[in-house]
Amino acid sequence: MNEGPAGDGAGLGLPELRDGRTGERLVFDEPEALVLREIRQSFPQAGGRLQVIEDATFTVRRGEMAALIGPSGSGKSTLLHICGLLERAEGGELWICGVAASRLSDAQRTELRRNTIGFVYQYHHLLPEFSALENVVLPQMIAGKTRRDAEKRGRGLLAAVGLGDRLSHRPAKLSGGEQQRVAIARSLANGPSLLLADEPTGNLDQHTAEGVFDLLSRLVHGMGLAALIATHNLELAERMDRTLTISDGRVGEA
Repeated sequence: MNEGPAGDGAGLGLPELRDGRTGERLVFDEPEALVLREIRQSFPQAGGRLQVIEDATFTVRRGEMAALIGPSGSGKSTLLHICGLLERAEGGELWICGVAASRLSDAQRTELRRNTIGFVYQYHHLLPEFSALENVVLPQMIAGKTRRDAEKRGRGLLAAVGLGDRLSHRPAKLSGGEQQRVAIARSLANGPSLLLADEPTGNLDQHTAEGVFDLLSRLVHGMGLAALIATHNLELAERMDRTLTISDGRVGEA
């Protein structure tokens, strides 16, 4: 690989990253947030290996909301795990915000994930013993922010998702839609450029799901984020900027 995709990797505090074997520069300076080229992944099974992802190639730009649809077991979650640096692909190239993530060490991947990627899941995974504000503050403090700065940003984010009057409420005192709104605020706590969501409205009734989707859309477009959202809800998928399909391990445009 001699040239990388667009991105702002040099602004992530990682401008001197180079391949330890070849000395090749691993950070590039153009604008795509997520780039996959011929990503492959398989898992062992009786008598051989099961190919889950085969030559996935696509990009997601900032300000773009892309749906990922496919039947259960088609590889959506595996693909999100690879994009989120939670799992290494067995082949292909992955860039996150201009950084050649496929070439990074585990420690470098952790730093890149913390600085650039936000996650939203079907279940909110909020810490039950902490308030809404504390759930948004905690990831910031883990990343090194002072409590004062983390609380200031946390209040702003919770206000942005319509929960400015629920700061001290614990998850058990919030509705399902409110819990997911806190989870969205938490996903934005460290100022990511890329948002990955796995069935973010899957546990919600239709009315609440539409409200959460509208919020996500407003935040993604208003903040200039790139978003890849796995969903079974075809009506919501049709409202996104693009739809990617995955079937038999292959990803294509709908």
